[in-house]
Amino acid sequence: MEAQDSTAVHQVSLQSKIRALKDSDSYPDSVVVSEIRWKETHMAWVALTDHHAWKMKKPTRTRSLDFSTLEARREDCRQELRLNRRLAPDVYLDVVPLARNENGDLRLEDEGTVVEWVVKMRRLAEDRMLDARIRRGETRREEVDRLAELLSGFYTGAEPEPVTPEAYRSKLRRSLEECHDELLRPVFAMERDRVVPLIRKLLDFVQRKPELFDHRVLAGRVVEAHGDLRPEHVCLEDPPVVIDCLEFDRSLRILDAASDLSFLALECERLGSPWVGERIFEQYEERTGDRIPGSLLAFYRAQHCCLRAQVALWHLDDEEAEDREHWRTRAEEYLEAAHG
Repeated sequence: MEAQDSTAVHQVSLQSKIRALKDSDSYPDSVVVSEIRWKETHMAWVALTDHHAWKMKKPTRTRSLDFSTLEARREDCRQELRLNRRLAPDVYLDVVPLARNENGDLRLEDEGTVVEWVVKMRRLAEDRMLDARIRRGETRREEVDRLAELLSGFYTGAEPEPVTPEAYRSKLRRSLEECHDELLRPVFAMERDRVVPLIRKLLDFVQRKPELFDHRVLAGRVVEAHGDLRPEHVCLEDPPVVIDCLEFDRSLRILDAASDLSFLALECERLGSPWVGERIFEQYEERTGDRIPGSLLAFYRAQHCCLRAQVALWHLDDEEAEDREHWRTRAEEYLEAAHG
């Protein structure tokens, strides 16, 4: 395969790459492509063929990340592959090139000048995703127990992070302060009375109850976690798999296991099945012996509400974002849940 030529890569437009992923002729002969379904997320495009998913990163550049270069996107693809194999080892198959061959055609896994890198995955059954199961009222206890077993083993098998209790509490305070500033950006027009007392209360909790957080660190419960543990990232196969961890910023994955699980419990509750999160915590505590104070879980739940409100509002930074009112409403709902 030829080394990439920066001029040649530059000449291949983003739209040309998108068209290639939507064209069945761009796929290897070994891949079955009877139809292609297309999905867009905040940071990537995903093409779904019969048995595979092909994920291409957007050339995004923000204050916190820079995917504007081909090499940066390749490195993030590699990180996504490595990290997600922890909880979905047979789903993340490879990082493959989208190349311009000698005929000038763009093809995946072909020889030629690499113009983009793509994560190749095994396609999961959409009707077995946890969010779909919850919406249809089909979630079964034995499936949730298998998921709890997977996650319990993941957290207990992870190396404790070499962070001091003081540094961990400082990180929590810094995250809350940054969230405060983001939520109150004038462009978002959020009510101060909805934000300021809430963040102040959470900061006060960290200040008044340092022993709760210090114990988590000293007990080895702060690890390199998933970071984006949502029902739509859980597939209830047998055994279950968990995909789409937060790969682009390691610091955001350094979490208390209780915090990671609290996010999943929060999102299951929002979908109308609080029992799923409750059952996972019951099984986690039974399997690990890790007894988590209720006040700490309430803190993590409220913190995640604030962070999710922030992420919802970030969609408004995209001038082309559709349904802007939807994202503002979503942020308000998370803040309401945090107050509750």
